Amino acid sequence: MRAPRILLGAFVLATVLDLVSLAVGFRAGHLVAKPLLMPLLAARTARAGGPRLLVAALLCGWGGDVLLLSDAGPAFMAGMASFAAGHVCYLVLFRRQGPPRARARILVPVYAAALVTLVVLLWPDLPAGLRVPVAGYSTLLTAMAYTAATRLRPVAGLGGALFMLSDTLIATGVAGWPQLPRPDFWIMLTYVAAQFLLVRGTLDARPAPATAYREVRSTTP
Repeated sequence: MRAPRILLGAFVLATVLDLVSLAVGFRAGHLVAKPLLMPLLAARTARAGGPRLLVAALLCGWGGDVLLLSDAGPAFMAGMASFAAGHVCYLVLFRRQGPPRARARILVPVYAAALVTLVVLLWPDLPAGLRVPVAGYSTLLTAMAYTAATRLRPVAGLGGALFMLSDTLIATGVAGWPQLPRPDFWIMLTYVAAQFLLVRGTLDARPAPATAYREVRSTTP
């Protein structure tokens, strides 16, 4: 149990370094800390017995993080593709958690309205070559967030919602909309929180060892 705690502490330390660097405008600190975040969280998740798809989703996020350190257009597209692959991993994983909860139907119009509103508002201001990719990516992200909210506990639903918020901040920046001061700080704050909460929600959804043991015994002839 000691290794996961050490890795979690390292993840928290790297997160603080990254956020402080962004808050004070120290780009070198951000360039060092950002690529460490998802590998540390993935390592901690693996040592805690997390499913492979969860680790894969985090490593896809790491790929996107590294690619988005570049301002080049192809790097942005590749980073978006890497994050999209992570969302596919999350979707497959979350759908294995069982049927949707009772609140699923209630949340359908909420997430659908959020998606449609975002795409319609952003569409005219996005570069022509990014409109369709951003719309497709936003659909996949919304599906992931909805699935997290309806198949896992509320902590995972919050993680999915924060992921949507983080990527919305990125998209509005690409569209040239007015931004908050230090926009990268808010993007990373919501993103790191989102990934951590999705991990927490997934790990919390696992059956307790004692429960699993009793279930095995009850089915043993």
